Amino acid sequence: MHVVIIGAGIVGAASAIELLRDGHRVTIVEPGDPGGEQAASYGNGTLLNPSSVIPMSSPGLWKKVPGYLADPLGPLAIRWSYLPKLLPWLRRFIQAGATEARVSATAHALAPLLADSPGLHRRLAEEAGVVELITRQGVLFVFPDRAAFEAEALSWRLRRETGTKWLELDEDELRQREPALHRRYRFGVLVEENGQCRDPGQYVAALVRHAEGLGAVISRTRATGLRIEAGRLRAVVTEAGEIACDKAVLAAGARSKDLAQAAGDYVPLETERGYHAVIQNPGIELRHPMMPSDGKMAFAMTPAGLRIGGQVELAGLEAEPNWKRAEVLLRFARTAYPGLPSDVTPDQVKVWMGHRPSTPDGLPCIGPASGCADVVHAFGHGHVGLTAGPMTGKVVAAIIGGRPSPIPLAPYSIRRFA
Repeated sequence: MHVVIIGAGIVGAASAIELLRDGHRVTIVEPGDPGGEQAASYGNGTLLNPSSVIPMSSPGLWKKVPGYLADPLGPLAIRWSYLPKLLPWLRRFIQAGATEARVSATAHALAPLLADSPGLHRRLAEEAGVVELITRQGVLFVFPDRAAFEAEALSWRLRRETGTKWLELDEDELRQREPALHRRYRFGVLVEENGQCRDPGQYVAALVRHAEGLGAVISRTRATGLRIEAGRLRAVVTEAGEIACDKAVLAAGARSKDLAQAAGDYVPLETERGYHAVIQNPGIELRHPMMPSDGKMAFAMTPAGLRIGGQVELAGLEAEPNWKRAEVLLRFARTAYPGLPSDVTPDQVKVWMGHRPSTPDGLPCIGPASGCADVVHAFGHGHVGLTAGPMTGKVVAAIIGGRPSPIPLAPYSIRRFA
C-alpha cells in the first residue's frame, strides 16, 4: 500500500521505517527540516525513560491553579490571556488526575508503550548508522534528603508497580557519582534502565535519512486536510496539491488536532510549551543525566554542551516565547552546579522553545480514526514522545498491516474524547 505519514518527528520517522520494513510505499509530508529546531523532538531533554509513567495531573492539582496563573515563571505557568480558551482542556486535565486510581490507570497504560525504550532506540540507531547517539548510563533523580523522596511516594510506588527498579544512594555515594552536584542534595535514586539520546535533532534527521535510503519519499509541504469518500481515504491534501494514497498516519504533533477532526475525531489537544538552554563549554561534567526534585527540569551532557530542559507553559501555538523562562533554567543550573562559571557569555548559551502535543489525560492517541479506518492516529505523546517513538512506530505498522498490536490499544483510543 501507499502510506502517507504526516510529520517527520520521532513518531513519524519510526513509523516510516517500520512500514518500509513491511514492504509498503511511504511518503513523508513535512514542511520543515526533519530534526530541525521547529520540531518538538529537537528540543527534548534527551532522556529515554521507561520510568516516565506518571502523568502531569495529580490529586489536589486544582489547588495550585491560582499559583500557576500568578507566577509566569513557575515550573507550570498559565497565561491569563489564554485561560478562556484553555478552560475546557484544563477541566479535563484536573479530572484526569483527581484520584490515585486515575493516576494509577494512566501509569499502567503508559508502561508497555515505554518499555525497553533505550534498547528499541539503539536498534534503530544502529540501522541508521548513529548508534553513538544512544546511551544507557541510567538517569539520576536527586533530592535534598530522603524525606523529599518519600514525599513523592505515590509516583515511586506506581513506578515500582509498573516495573521500574532503582538504586538508592546516600550522601556519600551521591557525591562519589556526581562530584559537581551541589551539596544540598543528600539523597539520590538511580534508575539504571533509563537512557539518553545525546542529540535528538541529529538522531531524528538520521532516522529520516535512513527511511529515505529504504525508499521513502519526502514531500516538503504542509498537510492541510484529507479527502475521504464513502468512508475511504483517497488522498492527503497539502499546500502543494493532493497526494493519492491508501492509508495515512497523523503524526503531526501539536498540529494534529484539525487533521484528526477531518478524519471524524474530536481531540482536546493542547501545546505544553517547553524551553531548554544549552551552555557550551560549561566547565563541569555530569556522569549521568539528572533530574533535581526541587527544579522540575532535566540536566544532561550533549555534544553541544550542558542541556537544561523543562518548564511547562500553557499559552497556545501562536504566542511569542517568554525567554525569561529559559533564564529561569540557567539560574537554577547555577544553584545546582556551583562549578558552572559565573561569567558565561551570551554567545555560550543557546535557548529554544517548542510544543509538546498534550492530551489532558496524559495518554497519546494511537489507533484508527473514527470516521475512516484508513487514517491512523499517532500523536499527543506529551512529555514521552521521544521515549515512546519506537513502540508507537511498531503499533502503527501492525495496525496498517492488519496484525495484532504488540501492546494493548484500548487506553489510547481517541474515542475516549467523543
